[in-house]
This record gives sequence, C-alpha cells and structure tokens, in this order.
Amino acid sequence: MSLVQVQHVTREYVKGDQRIAPLKDANLTVEQGDFVSLMGASGSGKSTLLNLIAGIDRPTAGNILVDGEDITRFSRTQLARWRARHIGYIFQMHNLVPVLTAYENIELPLLLLPLAARERDKRVRIAIEAVGLTDRSDHYPRQLSGGQEQRVGIARAIVANPTIIVADEPTGDLDAETTEQILQLLQRLNTELGMTMLMVTHDVHAAEIASRRLRLERGQFVELNPAAVTTK
Repeated sequence: MSLVQVQHVTREYVKGDQRIAPLKDANLTVEQGDFVSLMGASGSGKSTLLNLIAGIDRPTAGNILVDGEDITRFSRTQLARWRARHIGYIFQMHNLVPVLTAYENIELPLLLLPLAARERDKRVRIAIEAVGLTDRSDHYPRQLSGGQEQRVGIARAIVANPTIIVADEPTGDLDAETTEQILQLLQRLNTELGMTMLMVTHDVHAAEIASRRLRLERGQFVELNPAAVTTK
C-alpha cells in the first residue's frame, strides 16, 4: 500500500462569483522513501496539495490517505494531533520564533507530544547534528544567516521523525550557494535516513534532485522524466 494516496481529489475556492479549482479529480500516490518534486505555474495548486496532505486544508471532494488513515474523515482536533506526529513542514520563509534559540525552535513540535524532557533533548540534539548546526544551538534567529535559519527549520521538521516531510519552496529565499547546500541536505535526509519528501518548487535545478518529478497542469499531475524537466 502506498504511503500517500490522493484519490479523486478536487479543491474548489469561491472568489467573487467565480469558482476556482486548482485540483480537479486529481490522483497521486507517494511511496515510502520517495522524494517527489512538484512544479507548476504560480497559482496552479502546488501549495494547496501540500496543505491537503498535511491536514491543514480539506478537499472539496475526494479522499486522502496517509499511511492507511483517511485524514479527510478526521475532526479538527484529530487532525491537529495527527499532524504533530506525522507531518514535518519546511517553509520558504523559515517561520522561526525570534525570541527562541535554535534549540528551542527545533524543540517546539516535540512539546505537542507525550515525551519526557530527556527524550526531547535527545531528539533535538540528533536533529541539530543532522543539519550541521551543533555549534549554533544557543543562537537566536537574528544571529544566524538565512541558510542557517533554513537548516533550523529543516531540523524542526524532522525532529519528531514524521511520516512525511512537505517542503514549500524551501530554497526560494536563498542565494545560489546556500540553495545548493540546502538541496544536498534534503537529498541526504532522503537517501541516508529514508525520509519521505514532497517538495514544491519553481526551480528546475531543485526539482532535479528528486527521485520523482511531477508537474501540476490544469488540476492534474503529470509525471516528468528527467529530460522533460530540463526543457520546462
């Protein structure tokens, strides 16, 4: 059974007297250990898909199963608990809490789980080592570079060992050199730790590091081969 199953999903929004449907009867499967990149024009529904899989939004029609659970049937309370255990979210703009240190920002998702302080500390230290920021754990966001802030954001996303990591333009606000470092880190987390990832990006180079490449067109997912990605 696939880790993620998007089954005949439609998501509609009402804007004035218009109905906008970025996803139309869309189907998608993601296997355990996949690294999937998703490209598409602005407004095509890429971030909508991430929010649906993360349980932040709900489809207008259809079902989404993650690890065998139909999350479209969950209540808001059930979704909040489920997200804390199963979803790691990497944002474009980092979304770190400025008054918390790197360590404290990474620890935040664990405070939602029934873990002892010693176990939380162990997980934070493993995550911060995985992203290469052990010597920056007591630094505040204002004391970090943009790339270091994004590494903290990645550590925060992986610290609870989630079922799937969703990344929304994770390199969109970084320079070329830092982008390359972050992409290599994401690839290593996938290949060495087996983390399942779904990444939205406008960057063709970023998309190419994924083992699967998709494009969202007219509400449907189109599978791309490597040659197709480089010509888009």
